[in-house]
Parts: sequence; C-alpha cells; structure tokens
Amino acid sequence: MVMEQVGGRPLTTPEPPARPGAVPRHVACVMDGNGRWAAQRSLPRTSGHRAAESTVIDVITAARSAGVEWLSLYAFSTENWRRPAGEVDFLMRLVRRVVRKHAPLLHARGIRCRFLGVSDPRIPAPLARDFTDLMTLTRSNRGMTLTVAFDHGGRGDIVEAARSLIRSGIAADAVDERHFAAHLPYPDTPDVDLVIRTSGEQRISNFMLWQVAYAEWMFPPVLWPDFRAPHFVECLHAYRRRARRFGDIAPHANGEPPR
Repeated sequence: MVMEQVGGRPLTTPEPPARPGAVPRHVACVMDGNGRWAAQRSLPRTSGHRAAESTVIDVITAARSAGVEWLSLYAFSTENWRRPAGEVDFLMRLVRRVVRKHAPLLHARGIRCRFLGVSDPRIPAPLARDFTDLMTLTRSNRGMTLTVAFDHGGRGDIVEAARSLIRSGIAADAVDERHFAAHLPYPDTPDVDLVIRTSGEQRISNFMLWQVAYAEWMFPPVLWPDFRAPHFVECLHAYRRRARRFGDIAPHANGEPPR
C-alpha cells in the first residue's frame, strides 16, 4: 500500500503524468473527524455527526458523476460500540433518519445500496428493517454500488469467512485466495483501488482488511464534515498519477492485478 497526504503542501518534485481515464473502480472512505469538527466549534460531538450528512450526499454524488462503480463508506465499526451510550443512540437515530430521507434520491439515481455488517443484536430493529428495505428497493439498480459498512470489522469478516470455508468441507490443500474470498460478505465486491481517510489520521481501523490489500491510500487533512466534492475529485486526480504495480515492475490497468 502507498500512503500519502493530499491537500497539504505542494510537492517539490515533479509528478508523473496522469493516466487518462484511470478512474478508480472502487473507492472507499473512512469518514473521520466528526468529533474534532464539533470540538473546534465548542459543540457537542453529535453536532459533528449531524453535519456529516451533507458530506455523505456530496461524496456519493461526486463519485457517481466521476464514473466510480463502487463506493464504500465506513459509517460505524464494531469498535464504535465502546462509545458513550448516548452518542451511540444518537448515531442509530441519525442513520435511520438519513436512510429514510435519502432512499428515494438514491433509487432515482440508479444506485444499488448494500450494508456490510449489521449483525449485532444491539442495532435497533426499526433501523435494521430500514436497511433491508433500502437494499430491496435498490437491488436491481446498476448505476453505482454504494456499500455502507455499519457494525463492520475487517477481522470479523475474515474469521466468519474462515468458519464458512471450514463448514463447506473443502480440503485444506484446495484452499486458495479465490476460494477464501468467495466466503466473504458480498464476494462480488471488487478489491478497493483507493481509500480516502479524512482528518489526516493514518490508520486502517479494521476496515475491509481483505479488500484493501493493494489499495492506494490518501489522507487529506480536511475533517469529514468539511470534505466536499472538490476534495474528492482532487483525490481521484492524485490517484491517476499513481503507478500501480501490484509487486510487479510494469504498471497494470486500473483495478486489475496481474494474473
């Protein structure tokens, strides 16, 4: 993985030329910085989460317009259950409101919606039903696939895939990466090409660990509630200047490791 900051000081060395048309097929965003955004304004953390709604819609719109086929957003991790109960309760109610409010728009734009995780019994039943309803409503759409990682942990997904593989009865010597990946949630999801983590923090945070193995990483210092379409497009432009080798010598086509 290659890690760099976007939006900081200008590079002092010449940049490689952009690869025309090299739009990342799958972009994933770690939506970080809501709490710090609120703290900078002497507001409660919940205000930062509320302000993040506009960014989510802006990024979805920008990704679709740019030709991104798959967009994944890290909304709530398995570790986030450790947060104060009041904040968790607020997040559950906020996410439900956002889903219900924007479902018609997402469907009208031909976006297929999925939710990665959603297995903890602490998730309110009405919210889980809203997730299911949105997936059912949009399952035939083909404009872009939006995956919201909610109650998600990359390690947990790998453990569950291993359990599923064992239950399938496949011989140990027959297990390879292809067989293993087929037991992950949504196995048709392509590997992530670009991960954007806002706020400048540089951590993976247990996010889609299998799928980000060869992703390009960018860490714009902008807090998530202030992140907008121009920032997203800037990250796409920076991605186009990357030479993706997948451990080889010559660069390969976007999203396609050597076979």
